Amino acid sequence: MPKNPSNPYDEVFGNLSKIVEEIVRNMSEAENARIIGYTIVTRQAPGEPGVFPGGSNSSDDDIPYEMQETDTHFFITAAIPPQAEHSPYADIQPDKVRICVDNRSTTVMLEKPIDIIHSTYRVHRGVMDISLRKVPDYR
Repeated sequence: MPKNPSNPYDEVFGNLSKIVEEIVRNMSEAENARIIGYTIVTRQAPGEPGVFPGGSNSSDDDIPYEMQETDTHFFITAAIPPQAEHSPYADIQPDKVRICVDNRSTTVMLEKPIDIIHSTYRVHRGVMDISLRKVPDYR
């Protein structure tokens, strides 16, 4: 893919890819290490984004996920089990999201209401990325 000279992120993403390759190559079991997918989220506000691991190890029915929150969005990344028989989906509601795979589901409760119309999900190569736009607070 050709680099766009007006896009400062082109070089950064290429460098990031090289760094990730080097990390994987130097892992103790590098031949079995795989990166399934990742999402890069840029923030407008100062400060570090928080990562909130979800899904408990106590139940085989839980679907593991991570959630990040910015001032305007929630971003959820879920690992879809490779043995899934049917297409996974996200049931997006104003105050929660259900991640559904076959007869399993995990509910993620949200601290702020979201705009359902402008919220989406995508499943690609075993990873579900959910982007939820928060309802603006006009106070």
